[in-house]
Amino acid sequence: MSVWDIIGWIIIGLLAGWLASVIMGRGGYGLVGDIVVGLVGAVIGGLVARLFNIGVSSSDPFSWTSLIFAIIGAIIFIAILRAVSPGRTRA
Repeated sequence: MSVWDIIGWIIIGLLAGWLASVIMGRGGYGLVGDIVVGLVGAVIGGLVARLFNIGVSSSDPFSWTSLIFAIIGAIIFIAILRAVSPGRTRA
C-alpha cells in the first residue's frame, strides 16, 4: 500500500462522510469527523458489498463503486450513531 492509496482513502472517506451527512440531514461532523465517518463507512460498505457478492477493490479507492458503497456504509454508520446517542442535536 502506497502513500497515494492512503491519501485516496482519506479523500474518499471525506467525500463519503460529507455526502452521507448531507443525505442524513443535520449537517456534517466537521472535517475530521466526516473523514472518520467516511472511513468507517467504507469498511461497513465493503462488508455490505461482500454480503451481496459485489466486488469492491480495496486497491483502487478512486472507483465509483468504492465511493457508492462508502456512502452507503457511512449512512448506516450515522444511523447507528444517532440510534445510540438520541440526544445529540445539531444546528
